Amino acid sequence: MANITAAMVKDLRESTGAGMMDCKAALTENGGDMQAAQDWLRKKGLSKAAKKAGRVAAEGLIGALTSGKKGVVVEVNSETDFVARNEHFQGLVKMIAQVALDVGADVEKIKAAKVGSITVEAAIADSIATIGENQTLRRAASLEVSQGVVSSYVHGAVIEGAGKLGVIVALESPGKADELAVLGRQLAMHVAAANPQAIDAAGLDPELVKREKDVLADKYRQQGKPENVIEKIVESGLKTYYKEVTLLEQAFIHDSGKSVAQALKEAEGKVGGPIKVAGFVRYALGEGIEKEESDFAAEVAAASGQKKPPGEGSTVA
Repeated sequence: MANITAAMVKDLRESTGAGMMDCKAALTENGGDMQAAQDWLRKKGLSKAAKKAGRVAAEGLIGALTSGKKGVVVEVNSETDFVARNEHFQGLVKMIAQVALDVGADVEKIKAAKVGSITVEAAIADSIATIGENQTLRRAASLEVSQGVVSSYVHGAVIEGAGKLGVIVALESPGKADELAVLGRQLAMHVAAANPQAIDAAGLDPELVKREKDVLADKYRQQGKPENVIEKIVESGLKTYYKEVTLLEQAFIHDSGKSVAQALKEAEGKVGGPIKVAGFVRYALGEGIEKEESDFAAEVAAASGQKKPPGEGSTVA
């Protein structure tokens, strides 16, 4: 039997982030072979990750990364907000964003991509084993232009390029790249604040437009308006709706006296060419995820074998 020294355990712990007893067990099981012990811990980590996979992961970070004419935004979730402050997790998000920039926005391709000697999927599993919380790469999106720039903005950033909300905006233009980058960041900030649903009316979901039409029409039918009048009112109401939900029609947050379309037109002289918004992506952390409501006091009491204290979500007879 191999002699497992404290130094060996320390080295394995530093290289894997696993607990001391797990490292000792791994070395014992593998006759002191460091590489085999690392593999053993990785397999154990995957097992732990599988047990945690059922937990709701609605916290975490949005990562946004651009490089000239390309940009990506990714959402990597964790169970609690504490993990978003963990340097290991922050590094994982930045690494995933870089991989996405290289291989594209397909989540399965990102997870299968190699980072060093392991895949992204294995890196996520290792992070789960190290931190002790479920973590998932939920989604990713990318934008690219043949000429112009892709700019980004991250709101509530905890580190550069990662925070609670991330936006990328693609501008097609033959103009000056540096001027376009500044304008693109302003537009990304606008998208973060105003949350447009599409670039223009043509890009809106037809079901959304139909619903808005129906709501307006029913409202004025109930007031007894004739159908020919209702039709004109609905047309006018839709114009107002488009100003609220489409990027080009919205009032520009940096100059509310202008629409975004007007601001872009004015910027063309400074940039030195026509400018077209080719696309935008806005990711807000956890949107669309149904979060579990937990009774923290009850969980702590259960863990300590005590009854939940009076007044903490319970009644006393």
